[in-house]
Amino acid sequence: MDIEQIKDTVVNDDSVKIMNQLPENSVDVIFADPPYNMQLGEMLLRPDNSVVNGVNEEWDSFENLSAYDEYTKKWLTAARRVLKEDGSIWVIGSYHNIFRVGYILQNLGFWILNDVVWNKTNPMPNFKGTRFTNAHETMIWAIKNPKAKYTFNYEAMKALNDDTQMRSIWEIPICNGKERLKKEDGEKLHPTQKPEALLYRVLLASSKVGDVVLDPFFGTGTTGAVAKKMGRHFIGIERDSNYVEGARKRIASVEPMSATAAEYTIKKKMPRIPFGNVLERGMLQPGDILSDISNKHFATIRSDGSIKSICAEGSIHQVGAAEQNAAACNGWEYWYFKDKQNGKLVCIDELRKQIRTELYGE
Repeated sequence: MDIEQIKDTVVNDDSVKIMNQLPENSVDVIFADPPYNMQLGEMLLRPDNSVVNGVNEEWDSFENLSAYDEYTKKWLTAARRVLKEDGSIWVIGSYHNIFRVGYILQNLGFWILNDVVWNKTNPMPNFKGTRFTNAHETMIWAIKNPKAKYTFNYEAMKALNDDTQMRSIWEIPICNGKERLKKEDGEKLHPTQKPEALLYRVLLASSKVGDVVLDPFFGTGTTGAVAKKMGRHFIGIERDSNYVEGARKRIASVEPMSATAAEYTIKKKMPRIPFGNVLERGMLQPGDILSDISNKHFATIRSDGSIKSICAEGSIHQVGAAEQNAAACNGWEYWYFKDKQNGKLVCIDELRKQIRTELYGE
């Protein structure tokens, strides 16, 4: 099957069958929201005796755990075949299934990067009061092998989180309001429709504009809607025709971002500058003293660009680490010198910036 023919479409068919027909190494990211095998059993009632609409669909029912495991192995094997060598896969689940999925993922050779907890800010209460309120789901983020050069837009995720490193607990409400697709009678079209905010983070973190994102359990099309909005391509596979119809209508109404809006923060790799360049340009001299910002640790600059303190000698990085009893240190940011004109401490990184500007205009 030609990947170009089904790109940005929803295929109404079985996911394992279609994935086995796709070319090997053809998709950049997979987001999978497989059956959870919840096996809820008896009817669940609210305190007012109204019925809770849980997940009772045929697609979430399996004869036993062995049958579920076998199905999981089949679809993950098919997913691994179509995923590019440097691609990544996200699988979401609950306590009913995610531990079994993780075990099978590892058995198939996937390398787990993170487990991300989706902490639901508005979870369904535990009406019986017999357990903790189940307020989260878990996403496993994995790659095909430990050496894969996968996409992780670290700077973009940090910017999204007010310039603070994004953690593995994401507080996002469950899907509700206008975003929730409904049937004509007002009931939910799909019992486990995921919020667009969740997929927004997934795709911003692990994909690039123009990437192909595969969702083998497409449901009502959250992955496709967000992918289209963010300038990514999608392939959806869903065997329930009612979900497919809802997904197609939903995605057709989505307006993609402009090319400018779809851009995101990327940390530019700056050219390396040896500390010796500072001496060669006469910005500092052998014998000058460096200190940390608190003036507690001191080191003398030597003629070859190394430095020496009371407890260590070596590069600005090695000695900075030794003074802090740390495993590593960015010496450019740790060490300061005293400006001879005003007596103020200046970070030596300011000298590196001047050299980069001279050499590269940056």
